[in-house]
Amino acid sequence: MQTAIDRFLQYLRVERNASDLTIKSYREDLTALVEYLGDVQGNVPAPGAVGTVELRGYVAALHEAGYAKTTIARRLASLRSFFRFGQREGWTKSNPAKPLRNPRKSRSLPHFLSSDEIERLLAAPPAGDPLGLRDRGILEGLYSAGLRGSELAGLNAADLDLPGGTVRVRGKGRRERIAPIGSYAARALADWLVVRRVSAREKSGPNAPTFVNKFGRRLTTRSIGRMLEKHLRAAGLDRRTTPHTLRHSFATHLLDRGADIRSVQELLGHKSLVTTQIYTHVSTAGLRAAYERAHPRAR
Repeated sequence: MQTAIDRFLQYLRVERNASDLTIKSYREDLTALVEYLGDVQGNVPAPGAVGTVELRGYVAALHEAGYAKTTIARRLASLRSFFRFGQREGWTKSNPAKPLRNPRKSRSLPHFLSSDEIERLLAAPPAGDPLGLRDRGILEGLYSAGLRGSELAGLNAADLDLPGGTVRVRGKGRRERIAPIGSYAARALADWLVVRRVSAREKSGPNAPTFVNKFGRRLTTRSIGRMLEKHLRAAGLDRRTTPHTLRHSFATHLLDRGADIRSVQELLGHKSLVTTQIYTHVSTAGLRAAYERAHPRAR
């Protein structure tokens, strides 16, 4: 089983050009299956000997352990991909994960900040020291361009076109897009680049990381999350807020102010419009304005 998993991960890395984070997720999902089979059967069977019955038991165990529906759906997707690879390699004739249905999702509305709360957060980092300038650049980038935390952490110097007001973003599945940024974000990024110091351990020139820690090394997504927590406390804002909350706020505020949903889809880098449609449920200001303009008894 482990040999098959290693070959599958190598296939993802070489042929599918999957990111390190994607490969890490697949490895964790498949390792969880191996551990379950070892506990239940006493030994881990060959991958071709694993059938739908065994996988149904695994999914049932995940439900009993209280795993989130989204986590179970992701693990099922990993299993389908793994056994589809097995069909290609010839060590299984069928895909035992294919008949298993994903749990029905109960979609929760995304948490977002109001415009006033965003203003308080963006004003929290002190402008008098380099790390404060960095943090302001990070927060402005997350909100102005609607970036994911991982996308922002992966930005290099060559990705920034501050005079043109755009950044090149590498999103999920290594898909690239050009994201516009506002004048406030461009100014904050320019101020940070003046004081940024990159470690000799990092690549220099155009491939130098945009955001670095106090040692000059590229920031991680976890470091960005910790930085945000510090400024949330300073601004007295909801501690549930994450870097992704700023992305939710970006999309919600655009829709509230009249942006069409397909434009928002492109700006967010969503592959499917269905993913973007969640924001129509939380963006009520525009709907209210349209209702008051059009309905004869609205006022």
